[in-house]
Amino acid sequence: MIHVFIADDHEIVREGIKRVLTKLPDIKVVGEAADGRSLLSQIWNSTADVLILDITMHGPGFLETLGHLAKRRPSLKVLVLSVHPEEQFAVRALKTGAAGYLMKDRTSNELVEAIRRVHRGGRFVSADLAERLVAELQPSGEKLPHERLTDREYEIFLRIGSGESVKDIAAELSLSPKTVSTYRARIIEKSGLKTNAEMIRYVIENHLAA
Repeated sequence: MIHVFIADDHEIVREGIKRVLTKLPDIKVVGEAADGRSLLSQIWNSTADVLILDITMHGPGFLETLGHLAKRRPSLKVLVLSVHPEEQFAVRALKTGAAGYLMKDRTSNELVEAIRRVHRGGRFVSADLAERLVAELQPSGEKLPHERLTDREYEIFLRIGSGESVKDIAAELSLSPKTVSTYRARIIEKSGLKTNAEMIRYVIENHLAA
């Protein structure tokens, strides 16, 4: 039996996934959470084998949460289920410990296949993402501006590039506005993008926007 925990901030998404999974004899839903803090408070004592993890939930940042899970529950298989294009988070997610990355526009059959595959110890990625992972392993020249950022800086960079304010980002990630501003200063220093408008343009031109 595969024990699955669902973490997504939309109740309708969680209910939809549960309706699909409860029909299957080899999968059981053992928990759910609507935000990052609730997830982290429950998951340590959960019997879950596979975690279905949404990217954009309130609380600790997505990549930070993945890092905590990889350190404290390395046997837990994390399947990222996202509306965000693979260019945004997929490679970083897999490097940080995710076992698979599935877009929310895929079919329920693909979701079930992904759960079973990562539970068996495999990876679930698209053909395009597999090529991107191979490319990441190849020696390359100078990194692109967004590739120079840490995971936390990258998360904040994408939010700025999507037009979010410092105040909104702070609330979403449970940080102080001062901390977010500090990260913004680091992003400017590392990327060479001086204004929010430049970051927004960069995100759009490099297909990093949702």
